[in-house]
Amino acid sequence: MFWLTSKVLVCSGTSNLLCGRFDSVYFLLARTGYHLVDVSPWPISAALSALGLTSAFIGLAFEGGSTIVEISFICSLVLLILTLIRWWGDVIVESTFLGCHTSLVVRNLRIGMLLFILSEIFFFVSFFWAFFYASIGELSSHGVSFWPPMGTKAIYPWKVPFLNTAVLLGSGATVTWAHNAVSAHNLDMENNKSSILINKKWWIHGLLSLGITVGLGVFFTWLQFNEYYMSSFSMADSVYGSVFFMMTGFHGMHVLVGTVFLLVCWFRLYLHHFSFHHHYFGLDAAVWYWHFVDIVWIGLFSFVYVWGY
Repeated sequence: MFWLTSKVLVCSGTSNLLCGRFDSVYFLLARTGYHLVDVSPWPISAALSALGLTSAFIGLAFEGGSTIVEISFICSLVLLILTLIRWWGDVIVESTFLGCHTSLVVRNLRIGMLLFILSEIFFFVSFFWAFFYASIGELSSHGVSFWPPMGTKAIYPWKVPFLNTAVLLGSGATVTWAHNAVSAHNLDMENNKSSILINKKWWIHGLLSLGITVGLGVFFTWLQFNEYYMSSFSMADSVYGSVFFMMTGFHGMHVLVGTVFLLVCWFRLYLHHFSFHHHYFGLDAAVWYWHFVDIVWIGLFSFVYVWGY
């Protein structure tokens, strides 16, 4: 197995302490297919940053903006960003340079990502449930037959929302292009001039398509920000405003996360982390997540914008 052999080779030129660690990892990989993760402070710092962000949001919602709340929000956000950079960096080192991600580890990562997306699906199911209960169930029980409620002017769906739909669906096509290009780039080709040129072509295709996808994600976020800015109602305007901004806002947050996810994959592709003999599960997970975001937006556009107009 390549990754086991590489650990023995690395140990030959390092200190006894490092060799001991690699020998133990080698023994564990040889027996179980899994590796021991180093002691890491990042789960604790991530939990502290999440606590700080949650507290800051509660402070903003109930007390309004204050110096202490703003400082808490900025510090927590910076801590979260630094934690993600270092934590992802450790995972990249383990998978790409140390070779700790065997087929069993990658399989568990795939299952974990699929379960995470499943949990996100039910997260949005609860929002759709609240939307339909407010628009059909509760109003019908009180003999009211109009939606949105009186005094609320819904956003016209065939302008900015429709453009957002086209942008997001286009990004779904470009991210699929990127995935196929990286799959072709990852193939083990012969070491000759023709194969090297073909491999470089797919590498360039992957960089181009991933870059376009990231750009479309940023453009979608900018369009949604302008839509919020031009909206005639706020989150405090009846149940319609609450449900609308909750659903579209959380989806926008997922678009931001997915954009950062794909941007990290772009840099990894640029650094040839997805080349020969290296798995590219990081890109797989990002593509799955992005398609999930696309599908949720189709539901939002169909029911919240078009049907709810």
